[in-house]
Amino acid sequence: MAARRSRDAGMVLEVEAVRTRPGLRVGDSIAVNGACLTAEEVSREGFTATVVPETLRRTNLGDVSPGQYVNLERPLRADSRLEGHIVLGHVDAAVPVVSATDGPGGRRMTVSVGGGLSRFVVEKGSVALDGVSLTVAALSDEGEDSLVEVALVPHTLRATALGERGVDDLVNLEVDILAKYAARLWERGARAGGAGT
Repeated sequence: MAARRSRDAGMVLEVEAVRTRPGLRVGDSIAVNGACLTAEEVSREGFTATVVPETLRRTNLGDVSPGQYVNLERPLRADSRLEGHIVLGHVDAAVPVVSATDGPGGRRMTVSVGGGLSRFVVEKGSVALDGVSLTVAALSDEGEDSLVEVALVPHTLRATALGERGVDDLVNLEVDILAKYAARLWERGARAGGAGT
């Protein structure tokens, strides 16, 4: 990230994005650490976007400082091949990294996910951390929270900012949207079915 400044109750980010910028136009969406933002100004070096209070409250973007690497991703085109899982750029919460251990073949990272969101996470299911689509390698409950472990392969460590994240850092979590819809439909069905009994 190149710079940040306050604007009203929010913030403006100036992001250096030489590789991601080609084809980016004013008004286009672009995910920064997994949070969908709108490019308000575009230059040869990058773009500028406003972060509103709601996004500051739910994400780690308020903690990002100039010179720090962020993950950038352009939206998927409808005629493109889909890999990984559906990631909308609608961050559910910033969650803490509780462990990060290097080993053969990469790094194991564990984050603590609050009870309200942990019900949408299953082992071998999908989550996005700072916008990176990952498979849940292990899942365990600890009180009301769940510990969610992912495996980061060397390419992910090199190509994303997750390689710079460590214990106590906050990462943006987006749970699987299909799990959220399924839970919502089930809850509505359970309420409707229980109303007549």
